[in-house]
Amino acid sequence: MKKIGVVGAGYWGKNLLRNFRELGCLAAICESDPGNPNLKPYADVAVFSDYDDFLIRAKVDAVAIAAPASAHYDIARKALKAGLDVYVEKPLALTVKEAEEIVSLAEGNKRILMVGHILQYHPAVLKLKIANSLRSEIKSGLKTKKQKSWRKIK
Repeated sequence: MKKIGVVGAGYWGKNLLRNFRELGCLAAICESDPGNPNLKPYADVAVFSDYDDFLIRAKVDAVAIAAPASAHYDIARKALKAGLDVYVEKPLALTVKEAEEIVSLAEGNKRILMVGHILQYHPAVLKLKIANSLRSEIKSGLKTKKQKSWRKIK
């Protein structure tokens, strides 16, 4: 099983920490605030406050990035250059140029790059998709009925 390092233990990072712990693959944490209360349940996991140090010493196969969006590009780029697979919460980067560079870097280094898409499977989003699909079917059915009625009148 791969050893995962989580970068960022804030609002969303705490969820990644919990899930990777439950999967048995949480190996290290990089968090700029060593006093972050979200770190308390992970006293047995190596914690780094410096990202460059984390990349050198953490002994991980992949990183999951839950840092502020403005840092995604630099964090992902450095991880890929270090030969790590990368999961990054959305957005991948703040510009198309940066995102394309990260994708190219992952492809060139034959690394896995995955961008978070959790809302795609969120129950509320699924309900909206179903409702929209039903709406389309109803509209389509009404058009068919109107067309058939019109033909009968002729």
